[in-house]
Amino acid sequence: MKAISIRPFIGSKDFNLSRAFYKDIGFEEFIIGPQLSAFHFSNLIFYLQNAYVKDWVDNTMVFVEVENVDEYWTELLTLNLTHKYPMVRLVPPKKLDWGKECFIHDPSGILWHFGTFKK
Repeated sequence: MKAISIRPFIGSKDFNLSRAFYKDIGFEEFIIGPQLSAFHFSNLIFYLQNAYVKDWVDNTMVFVEVENVDEYWTELLTLNLTHKYPMVRLVPPKKLDWGKECFIHDPSGILWHFGTFKK
């Protein structure tokens, strides 16, 4: 088997609010149907569903490797996400043994890790 991509499905507490949030952080939306959209950024793709199961969403985490987490953090701050989406939380970059990462909790509580590995 030669894998081409991985495309996780994530849930949303408020589908339209989550759609707006992901567009604000730079993803392009492709509507598949009234309950499902694909979000693209570069070669990254995930599916956002109009489905909410608290235990599932509360335990969903996604890791995205970025070239420079400090630059990405600066970009995130310019978006004023916590003012537009009061339930969104941002956690600044932290140095770890393997590299550095920052965190975003989306409007539904899904935890996104954005990190850069040590070279």
